Amino acid sequence: MNSKKWDKIATGVFIVIAGIIVSLLVALFSYIIVNGFKQLSFDFITNPSSAVMAGGGIRDQLFNSLYILVITMIITVPLGIGGGIYMAEYAKPGKVTDFIRTCIEVLASLPSIVIGMFGLLMFVNLTGWGYTIIGGALALTVFNLPVMVRVSEDAIRSVPKDQKEASLALGITHWHTIKTVLLPTAFPSILTGAILASGRVFGEAAALLFTAGLSTPRLDYANLNPFSETSPLNIFRPAETLAVHIWSVNTQGLIPDVSEIANGSSAVLVLAVLVFNLLARFIGSIIHKRLTASK
Repeated sequence: MNSKKWDKIATGVFIVIAGIIVSLLVALFSYIIVNGFKQLSFDFITNPSSAVMAGGGIRDQLFNSLYILVITMIITVPLGIGGGIYMAEYAKPGKVTDFIRTCIEVLASLPSIVIGMFGLLMFVNLTGWGYTIIGGALALTVFNLPVMVRVSEDAIRSVPKDQKEASLALGITHWHTIKTVLLPTAFPSILTGAILASGRVFGEAAALLFTAGLSTPRLDYANLNPFSETSPLNIFRPAETLAVHIWSVNTQGLIPDVSEIANGSSAVLVLAVLVFNLLARFIGSIIHKRLTASK
């Protein structure tokens, strides 16, 4: 069999694999949307949940998910990019660098339930905070930081060396070269890593189950005092997220419309992740064009 036939066979295999992946994604999305779309309404999204009565909503859970996502990414992205810059530009080859890289790989492979137990020990028990938003965000930071570091490092290393060398040859400092040459060029790949990390945050349940809790206090959305117990901005309050709510309703729910609430929550979760990804890519493309002065 000649090389042309092998090439056709390989191409066909890869097309079949791609088709299977797309089919699974479409089937999963279709199942969730079709089953949950009937439950979606303005009242469902804007009403608070109910523990015993039918007709509850997901207002607080949806807000908690978005709020924890924002706080987690505020912590994760700078640390992840900083770690990637260090590993790509400053870390010298040796045992110390190899040890750091091994630690990053081990952290990236840990199950989320292990991160949740670690967060329970560190951010709930030792700190005395109890179940809090900041505890959940810090646990998710531990969960996502290795991914962000590896993506940032690979993105920076993928920038052509000619661009870096040309900048240094002009007398520009190393840090200024990183800031004005390497980071803008690597921005699309870093953005992709941030989107993947944020998707994991939005859909995470196990880690938040042990750190952010299974309940949400009665919130007053007109109260913007971050130190008030009823303020939605208070980071030291428990916060049941949408993913945790889906698990809780299916396993411990006493309401008569358990399946409807779970299906509707799942549809909102999937749509929110999809919309977030699309907006992030759109905003990221605009920022990339401004940073690189490209059209």
